[in-house]
Amino acid sequence: MVMLHGTYNIGIVLLSFLIATLSSFSALNMIGRVWRSRGRSRWGWIASGAVVMGSGIWSMHFVGMLAFHLKLPISFDAEPTALSMVASIFASFIAFYLTQREQIGLGRIAIGGLIMGAGISAMHYIGMAAVSIPGVTMNYDPFYWTLSVLVAIVVSYAALFIMNRFRSGFEGFFISKMFAAVLMGLAVCGMHYTGMASVTFWCSVPAIADAAADNNIFLLGIVTLSIATLLLVSWGAMFIDRAFLERMAYKDQLTGLPNRYELSRRFESFLSQSSRGAILFIDIDQFKSINDTLGHDIGDLLVLDASRRFEAMANKQLMVFRIGGDEFLLLAEGADQAQAVQLAQRLLLRINQPFLIEGNELFVSCSIGIALYPEHGSDRSSLMRSSDAAMYEAKAAGKNRYELFNPEIQERLLRRMQLENDLRKAMEYGGQFVVHYQPKWDTRVGGPIGFEALVRWNHPELGVVAPSEFIPIAEETGMIVGLSRFVLRQACRDCMRWEQSGLGAYTVSVNTSVRLFDSQILFEMVKECLQEARLPSERLELEITESIVIHDMNEVIRQLNQLREIGVKASMDDFGAGYSSLGSLDLIPIDTVKIDRLFISQSHIPARRAIIRTIITLAQQLNLEIVAEGVEEEEQVELLTEAGCSIIQGYYFGKPMSAPQIVAYLKELGSVELEAAVGDDWEIELGGKWSI
Repeated sequence: MVMLHGTYNIGIVLLSFLIATLSSFSALNMIGRVWRSRGRSRWGWIASGAVVMGSGIWSMHFVGMLAFHLKLPISFDAEPTALSMVASIFASFIAFYLTQREQIGLGRIAIGGLIMGAGISAMHYIGMAAVSIPGVTMNYDPFYWTLSVLVAIVVSYAALFIMNRFRSGFEGFFISKMFAAVLMGLAVCGMHYTGMASVTFWCSVPAIADAAADNNIFLLGIVTLSIATLLLVSWGAMFIDRAFLERMAYKDQLTGLPNRYELSRRFESFLSQSSRGAILFIDIDQFKSINDTLGHDIGDLLVLDASRRFEAMANKQLMVFRIGGDEFLLLAEGADQAQAVQLAQRLLLRINQPFLIEGNELFVSCSIGIALYPEHGSDRSSLMRSSDAAMYEAKAAGKNRYELFNPEIQERLLRRMQLENDLRKAMEYGGQFVVHYQPKWDTRVGGPIGFEALVRWNHPELGVVAPSEFIPIAEETGMIVGLSRFVLRQACRDCMRWEQSGLGAYTVSVNTSVRLFDSQILFEMVKECLQEARLPSERLELEITESIVIHDMNEVIRQLNQLREIGVKASMDDFGAGYSSLGSLDLIPIDTVKIDRLFISQSHIPARRAIIRTIITLAQQLNLEIVAEGVEEEEQVELLTEAGCSIIQGYYFGKPMSAPQIVAYLKELGSVELEAAVGDDWEIELGGKWSI
């Protein structure tokens, strides 16, 4: 027997290393998809990763075998060769499956590495058994054989560890990923060539050693082409998947416009490359009403049509983004103030054109806020904040318009933020709110018959904050429910104290909010406050506005009827200034209508006087009481009494007063005999906490 000494073709050895490296690189790319996928998609990526990894390792082994020359003809048996490839893929699949969880410990990685290493070793030695050399037998050195198996296990553990280590946040770092792939390629090659060192070849017929060698060039080409095709297919799948995920991540699904994530990326280049520009924040004005009345499907179609109108204006310098339900943003590079204003005007004209959606002709408008770069901000956050604040300013000014951001808007925004924060603290700790009362004067009896409760906020630093400032904030944040509870409780207590002290039996009116009706606790709240103060229910009146009724008429009517059953009255505040139909007035369970102060202040205009008389006549026909508010002049009193309105509220008969001032007011009127001592009992307890 003659021991044969083989040689290696360096070029083919390098090719085997390249195959191992590229396969590892591809597997690292694909393995991230395994942990980010769910359901069938995850199983698909596990299988794909196993095929790429297993085929890559097998191809490296096969090419490495072809790099070895004994100057003898070598052939490979088909069945063991195919079986060796199956072993490599199956081992990779099991290893990936074992390590697919979100949190993987080193022990689980070790088990996966052991199985994968055993599979690679099986692949290698099954592949060696497929080698057929006439007259040659193979013997294995136990030391190197054991070493090769250990190397396979260590290599597999390292591969799984690297994949697990970099499965999140690793995508995109090409150099780091390639470095890891090179290490894995070296490790896989080291395992293979360690296994080759364990085998010796013995020839029984020396003459055969002089035969011509068959380099299997054709077979080498087939294997190399096959693995190249496999890698190209896997990279193609990764590219398609990446493009699909990128579209999902950076494109709005409904409109196809770039979303807020793409906006963040775009802002980086905008701020770094542009010396100036404009940001236009757009909000569709009537969108919520359309959603509530026609449904969300129609709302989506409206957003889609609006986005197409905006997108038609886009060019290289103008990008359109959808950043919310009915919110869009335009980023105009290089635009100055005049160009931004012109762009806003074009946007308003486009959106004001009617929309024909599912047989519905819709007329909507939008509010636009404009911020300029760098005048109104030098980073994305400040520019977005400025344009958003300007947009809300446009809404507050009447909608269907644009507003350019200015320092005054910023000051109002900062003040609003401060008031909101301070309002929360005041609601939590109490002690800052006080209830004032404005008389309702009845000209028939020559004295007050009731009072309207009005809340005032004594801010410890800002002084008295106007209700027009903090009530809208309380409405938007939901704090109005707790505030209304406080006013209702205090008004009931004070009204009962007036009677118990001999001041007279008056009614008290408390304003309500749509939030109270939405909360579904109004009835229980009223009952609780009446019972606590022991005030007869007919002495309490709740004031509603037309806007509350049209919010959800059926629900508001239901709750008002529920309150009417226990004797609580209701009045329609600011009548004539809202949007409800006169045809539904008789359906609303109210006892009183209050003529809006706007008509009273303009009562010198003949048309306004005619409207006042019409409202009074209508109320009389419906058997409703009439109250005129905002009366400040004697001529107005004469007009109202002549027209048939005898109950008047306004500065002419009394401004809003605190509870102690009400006592002095009634004393001066001499409407009742007061007891000798009426003093400190009237101080309102405001120190305790109160909540919803």
